[in-house]
Amino acid sequence: MDTSESSSQSGTGPDAKATAPDGTRQRGWRRWAMDTRPLRRPAYRRLWSSTVVTAVGSQLTAVAVPKQIYDITGSSAWVGAASLAGLLPLIVFALWGGAVADTVDRRKLLLITNTGIAVTSLLFWIQAVTGMASVAALMLLLALQQAFWGLNAPARNASIARLVPEDELPAANALGSTVMQTGQVVGPLLAGALIPVIGLPELYLIDALALCVTVWAVYKLPALPPLAGTAVRRAGVREVVAGFRYIARHKVLLLSFLADIVAMVFGMPRALFPQLAAETYAPYGEGLALGLLFAAIPIGAVAGGLFSGTFSRARRHGWMVIGAVVVWGAAITGFGLSGSLWLAVAFLVVAGVADMVSMVFRGAILLSAATDEMRGRMQGVFTVVVAGGPRLADVLHGGAGSAAGAREAVAGGGLLVVAVMLALAVAMPALRRYRV
Repeated sequence: MDTSESSSQSGTGPDAKATAPDGTRQRGWRRWAMDTRPLRRPAYRRLWSSTVVTAVGSQLTAVAVPKQIYDITGSSAWVGAASLAGLLPLIVFALWGGAVADTVDRRKLLLITNTGIAVTSLLFWIQAVTGMASVAALMLLLALQQAFWGLNAPARNASIARLVPEDELPAANALGSTVMQTGQVVGPLLAGALIPVIGLPELYLIDALALCVTVWAVYKLPALPPLAGTAVRRAGVREVVAGFRYIARHKVLLLSFLADIVAMVFGMPRALFPQLAAETYAPYGEGLALGLLFAAIPIGAVAGGLFSGTFSRARRHGWMVIGAVVVWGAAITGFGLSGSLWLAVAFLVVAGVADMVSMVFRGAILLSAATDEMRGRMQGVFTVVVAGGPRLADVLHGGAGSAAGAREAVAGGGLLVVAVMLALAVAMPALRRYRV
């Protein structure tokens, strides 16, 4: 939707941000805290609960795979190669999975793909507990897992718009994103604590068991077939291409993707964290500095999610994306200029909050601006952008850091984010005009 009139009818006007679901005025901390209205809807609550379980479990496997590969080879190069081995299947199957999600019952697709991911985790456990010690087997299983994930993610994300009303989409995205970001903080810490106690193979088993809970939660969802009147079609290359043509015709969708690409490719400095920890922040302790740098952005994102009531009811979704990306770039610039570790961490936390705001409203735009028959393909492209952007950033920042210095590369990237995002907002007004 792109009209201001709809806001007065949907109850999302200026006074709505201080109003509870029952129409009463919210007071005190409740008006700032996370908007939990979507959890009142049983179907969404089941989908979200499955995310809570897997957010931590998936991170156990995400830690276990590189740890096992390094234990076998003693080489970080093999760890990096394994990451790339999982990227190509994710890209291919996310794009195809988006087309599939637009042609079938999304609940059935979620059941099949979640079962496939669970079986893959079980196979990870079998190869680990039997002492196979094969990097090739690990990379094959990782590719298979990422293929299932690529098929799963578009259907999961596209289903949200069928489970909650349009005015609750930002809140639903905030709930889901907060859980995923929390998993990125808690999961690795839990894995590090469990490996010495129960051993590495059992991490895979815990993930497999957690995924069984996810399968059950998805089984309890209502059927989510294509809407009545949707043309019957096959999910092939033509449908994937049609999705890209749809993006090109709808500028607000194109700009929502470009905003994330700009922020991540130019402004995600994680490849330089080890260099900064070893050089700039070495007086604080290299290990402490590295841990804080990696944890700061997810911590900021979780904080943003917990207090998402401050922004999730905003109607000007386009401006929220533009502002969030500009704040992200400015915070990354501040991080690059910081000689103090604590100031650097503070800037990264701010960047994490901005990233959460951007995720919430970019996700809401994709679900509200696209028709249901296109939502799966939009989410497929979204999955590719989210997965590929940071990896491209690793290459770009790694090269720039080696050539110009880590702090200079980070600060320059942050400034570039601000400049490019503002230029896009001026040159292409569709995003800044978008509202619900």
